Amino acid sequence: MRVIGYLRVSTITQEHGLDAQRASITAEAKRRGWQVEWIEDAGKSGKDIDRPGITAALAMLKAREADALVVAKLDRLSRSLADFARLLESAAKQNWSVVALDLGIDTTTPTGKLVANVMAAVAQWERETIGLRTKEALAAAKAKGVHVGRPQGQDPAVVRRIRNLRSRGHTYRAIADRLNGDAVPLPGGGVQWHPNSVRSAEGVANLSVVTPRLVTMESRVTA
Repeated sequence: MRVIGYLRVSTITQEHGLDAQRASITAEAKRRGWQVEWIEDAGKSGKDIDRPGITAALAMLKAREADALVVAKLDRLSRSLADFARLLESAAKQNWSVVALDLGIDTTTPTGKLVANVMAAVAQWERETIGLRTKEALAAAKAKGVHVGRPQGQDPAVVRRIRNLRSRGHTYRAIADRLNGDAVPLPGGGVQWHPNSVRSAEGVANLSVVTPRLVTMESRVTA
């Protein structure tokens, strides 16, 4: 089986960590007869999955140039359960596998697939819980007379993120799911992002920073 061995460290000074990850994957590859293509992201945070190395790996998998994505530890791939769940969805649709050696995740086996599905279910629960808490907090704020209406403009960082994801080929639905998973607040005080709200934000002309009062409100809602 052709696999991509994906390596990542957060800072360049942690380069010894790449060697440890490579050793773990190499040992498993020898045991299972894998052919490994190495891709790494050195000095890249795991908070955002939009990294050059992982983007290249996903393109190879989609093009059927490899059969599986292998990491020594799941947090090398992503620190976000929501991002991991979306990656599992892509893997299922495009017919490639995901292996994380530290947690026993291996979608080529029934047991490993079960572990992956449990984690995906946890991610879904997390998204729904965040949405419920946000909705309840907004309702409580409105009951107290706190203004939670539309701000003067969209957060420029959110607009840049949306445009960056669109340039990488992500659909409006996929971007909405990602923003909801990361609990990114809507400018109008809504509960969830939808494809139409993402489309509106992408084309927004006024990139002014949201008002300080609303920033405080959002922080209070998402805490």
